[in-house]
Amino acid sequence: MTGGTDKRPCRTRAIQCFIYVWQFGTYDGGVSLAENLEKIQQRIGAACDRAGRGPDSVMLVAVSKTRPPETIRAAADCGQLLFGENKIQEAKAKIPLCPGKARWHFIGHLQSNKCRDAVALFEMIQSVDSLALALQLAERCEQAAKTMPVLLEVNVAGEASKFGYRPEQLLAELKELNSLPRLEIQGLMTVPPFVSRAERARPHFRRLRELKTRCEDLLGAPLPHLSMGMSADFETAIEEGATMVRIGTALFGARPGGPRHALQERDPEI
Repeated sequence: MTGGTDKRPCRTRAIQCFIYVWQFGTYDGGVSLAENLEKIQQRIGAACDRAGRGPDSVMLVAVSKTRPPETIRAAADCGQLLFGENKIQEAKAKIPLCPGKARWHFIGHLQSNKCRDAVALFEMIQSVDSLALALQLAERCEQAAKTMPVLLEVNVAGEASKFGYRPEQLLAELKELNSLPRLEIQGLMTVPPFVSRAERARPHFRRLRELKTRCEDLLGAPLPHLSMGMSADFETAIEEGATMVRIGTALFGARPGGPRHALQERDPEI
């Protein structure tokens, strides 16, 4: 090619973004990410003050399912770099189109046949909910020569519709889980029942914190993370010890065509 700049990569990226939006949808571009992010950070800071903790003790995981690459780029430009995805298929299409500085956690239900992709795409998997899944992940991590930080998902309320370990089952399998090569257990995660008032979620958050203490006693080592709390209840979760909060609707706004409340974040299928 003589003279000028080859614009084909830009055209290719534009086509890829169009295909992504066609497949997975978009969001209301009128939402002010910068304003929403600032408000969330202020609320995180206030909750940390009430709990006697520094604001740096809590990480904000932006729940980015169905949000297109241009939304991720806008959030990254505002300083939000940590994102959580719920579906491997969507993540495979989206992550290559997003800024390289973005970091990614998997927060949805992970099927064993998707472990290879999960290991390749994510820096943490927050939803390990069985020994069988952990064994499959460890095998894929060994093949990739990669150590994967993980959180163990706990169904603290015993809901039949939710994935996650029952607390006693987790305690029974914890040492075997901890012995798996290439997996690094860093804490626990939960998705509590949807409640009309955040205060009603407090017993579930407290139960997870207490379970983490029991796990630490069994392992003889600290577990640094509790991932709990979403748009409707993250301040309560922080007061009960959360080190990661997973927030989508309060940051990005409601998804077109979906329920316009925090249930969007609680159900990976929404």
